[in-house]
Amino acid sequence: MRKKKKKPAPRVILWVAFWLSLLLMVTMIIPGLLVKKIPSHSAYTQPSKETRGKDAQTAEAKPPLMIPVYLTKKASIESVSLEAYVKGVIAAEMPVEFELEALKAQALAARTYIVRRIAEQDFSEVPSRDAWVTDTTTHQAYISQQDLSHKWENSPSAANLDKINRAVEETKDMILVYDHKPINATFFSTSNGYTENADEYWNVKVPYLVSVPSPWDISLSPRYQEKVAIPYKTVQQKLGVASISSSSSKKTGMKILETSTGHRVKSISIGGKIFSGREVREKLGLASSQFDWKWRGEQIEFTTYGFGHGVGLSQWGAQGMALAGKTAEDIVKYYYKGISIARASDIL
Repeated sequence: MRKKKKKPAPRVILWVAFWLSLLLMVTMIIPGLLVKKIPSHSAYTQPSKETRGKDAQTAEAKPPLMIPVYLTKKASIESVSLEAYVKGVIAAEMPVEFELEALKAQALAARTYIVRRIAEQDFSEVPSRDAWVTDTTTHQAYISQQDLSHKWENSPSAANLDKINRAVEETKDMILVYDHKPINATFFSTSNGYTENADEYWNVKVPYLVSVPSPWDISLSPRYQEKVAIPYKTVQQKLGVASISSSSSKKTGMKILETSTGHRVKSISIGGKIFSGREVREKLGLASSQFDWKWRGEQIEFTTYGFGHGVGLSQWGAQGMALAGKTAEDIVKYYYKGISIARASDIL
């Protein structure tokens, strides 16, 4: 039998095969080219430790903020760094024998006080335009760097300076803020068992300066209760009254009209005139605006409870809390309600 010849494949089949092969090659080659041209995320490396270190050194190289302090007795100005200023304040304002956490709480308050003045450009009550603050309790008591170095230069007293340095270092750059602004971090020595509302002492309502119990002061502070006898005529003169009766039932007698939330004298009638407890305290130089009295012949003997204005942080209360195991943060958040801790460098 004769075999039939095979017919050649149609051209259309060949063309289809050709284009399929070409398409396959394109799909394999192009992605490879794209991968080489488009860098992956891993191509972007983090800065090396060396680079980061250089950046940090650059930031640290920024000159420190200098605080010009007016030294009252010397009538001169000392410019110190912020942290050195805080050391001088702690040394002047709080007994170094206090617990470390109490000293740290004082450091937070002291740093906040000066940062607030700087932020608000408040350089009031300073005798020199070249200074921002004085070294007196008009602002914050402060010991100069020279006096500080002499105070505890010998061992074992040198440990005191180390303790203050530690309190400052462990709170470095930290301040107290309310609504993202430095607070008016007022403080005082000893409460009468309670702190005072700001509006009941200074007639200015401050949301974080409100009355809280402070029972530690009563048992710890040597200044919780004091007595002072003032001649009758001196009281009469300083208060500007014609006469004072020894009988509280008489119009010219001494009679408490209202007490404050912090258990202090809010208003009192003396010699027929009405005074606030603060006025009597300041005019007569009393330790506290909580007081009672007794007539002793030609003198009036006042018994005071607590020492200071009573608004904000109680230093002896802070010591009591620290002895009970509370931290500096616990302490400041107890005495300054609703505050938080922030960085001074973020504000200045």
